Amino acid sequence: MKARFLRFAGARSRARRASTVGLFLALFATAAQAQQGTPEQRRACSPDVYRLCAGEIPNVRAITACLRRNRSSLSEACRTVFDQSGS
Repeated sequence: MKARFLRFAGARSRARRASTVGLFLALFATAAQAQQGTPEQRRACSPDVYRLCAGEIPNVRAITACLRRNRSSLSEACRTVFDQSGS
């Protein structure tokens, strides 16, 4: 009887852990997506990301920092995105 209870408790613990990880990942994905900008902004800066910051992909924060560092080399469209956002 004790072994049966322990198996049930272990399964319950794993399920709780899995749901917590799932919730965290869902929240993280939403926050990361919000940081990526609008489709128009991504379209304007994608060529510059590949040209100047390819080594930072997929880290959105690192890409943004890289684009800021290389502001003078940005295309006109991407520079406009950064001017509009105040970055």
